[in-house]
Amino acid sequence: MGLRKAKLKDAVGIYSLINSYAKEGLLLPRSLNSIYENIRDFWVYEEEGQIVGCSALHVVWEDLAEIKSLAVMESMKGRGIGTALVQACLKEADELGVKRVFVLTYALDFFEKLGFHTVSKESLPHKVWGECINCVKFPSCDETAMQVEIEKLSPVKSYEGEL
Repeated sequence: MGLRKAKLKDAVGIYSLINSYAKEGLLLPRSLNSIYENIRDFWVYEEEGQIVGCSALHVVWEDLAEIKSLAVMESMKGRGIGTALVQACLKEADELGVKRVFVLTYALDFFEKLGFHTVSKESLPHKVWGECINCVKFPSCDETAMQVEIEKLSPVKSYEGEL
């Protein structure tokens, strides 16, 4: 089926995928309730009826959004699914009028290839004081903040239904 916006029926698959990475300390865990409440933020990549990738675009402020919960099933890595999920989020951010998109990540090389650059967490006060302050890793977060300015990207291609 490919890349598409998430539906309520995808919540359990998203939950399983995210929390498989959370067990390894690579993503923050998400409750099933949180996924249902934020289902409109999510993109999924479905193959043979199974959710094999997900990401979420969460608007933080008038000009700022975050890509969260990017996960691709281990056996599906290297097929462009993660790139397609990020690009879908960037296209959606552009359509919403968001100027900057950031991530907190361990995958620096991956995001650099997509135009992101490292920034200080202090440059993201709405994130730090709105959400990070409640995280178990705060104030010793070991993730790197990266950001991209939408207007500096070449036109973002929609991959919906193409992969």
